[in-house]
Amino acid sequence: MKTIARFVTSLAVGAIALAPACSSRTTEAPTTAEPAQVEPAADADQAQANPAEGDHKAPETAPAADPTPAPTEEAPKAAEGPCKDYSDRLCKEAGEGTETCNAIKTVVNDLLPPAACEAGLKDIQYTVSKLGDMRKGCDELVGKLCKDLGEDTETCAMVKRETPKFPPERCAQFLKQYDQVLADLQRMEAKNKPLAAEQLAKISADDAYSFGPKDAKVTVVEFSDFQCPYCSRAANVVEQLKEKYSDKVHFVFRHFPLSFHQNAHLASQAAMAANEQGKFFEFHSKMFENQRALERADLEKYATELGLDMDKFKAALDNGTFKDAVDADIKLGESVAVDGTPTLFINGKRAANPTDFTAVQAMIDAALAN
Repeated sequence: MKTIARFVTSLAVGAIALAPACSSRTTEAPTTAEPAQVEPAADADQAQANPAEGDHKAPETAPAADPTPAPTEEAPKAAEGPCKDYSDRLCKEAGEGTETCNAIKTVVNDLLPPAACEAGLKDIQYTVSKLGDMRKGCDELVGKLCKDLGEDTETCAMVKRETPKFPPERCAQFLKQYDQVLADLQRMEAKNKPLAAEQLAKISADDAYSFGPKDAKVTVVEFSDFQCPYCSRAANVVEQLKEKYSDKVHFVFRHFPLSFHQNAHLASQAAMAANEQGKFFEFHSKMFENQRALERADLEKYATELGLDMDKFKAALDNGTFKDAVDADIKLGESVAVDGTPTLFINGKRAANPTDFTAVQAMIDAALAN
């Protein structure tokens, strides 16, 4: 499992396809900085792609650990001379920044005498040929993946760009697990495709919280989890969207509480109870500002502060009035390959980084101008 996930993650991170997110695919603590008010170990990192770049389970049959060595630190720059020339020439063939290049620099610059480097430069084509033989597995991997994914797909372009950075032994391992690697990348590619019109219509239907004109040229749909720290960042983006585009964009909020967030489902029910009294966005903001405090008593405290009818609010939570509605949102998300939060669709196309207002704004402006 780790081998396949590492491959997909390496590709996606290189392509900036995986934004920080809470994912249902892993229980590891996030490695990205989180908002101060959230417990750092409470969530899972999407890189996990899920792919990223959240919705694809890694195959059960993959190896339990990656047998390839961890990337080595780049060797210090060598002084000018034949050994530096030799290592530079070889790294040009192996790829700057790759593990192979770093190993070459370590051996050539630190261990070989200048006379050996001079001899190597005279017969450098021999070593270049050997490096080419070593890379044949990676070239084969790229060729097979792009043939099966489609030469003109975004995922093929990502494979071509990122695979050359892998050491040969890792490419060989991925070739042994080829069917599983391909399946994960096909799921990734499926995410790159805009939703069909009927899918977008379904997830942006009237039964969810929304703002902006329903006949707007641009529809934005967010799937979120009130206990996910990355969703609090996306909530800041949504506030900016509301301020800048409320008359131009139709925004829809959908609930996607993840199973390992013990308070998230009830928080979503509470938000829907607040929505019934016309206070969804205010309640939504309260919870994202206080993600460490989402127990039942905390939810009632926020409802009181917002002046909600407390008998009605408590009854909705006691009776699970909105439980089925939250579950229905989860199923809607799963139907469009959501497996992590936040996930943002702009006219049916998944936003690569829903926590970055500049990136989201660029997509919206492009859609408005189209």
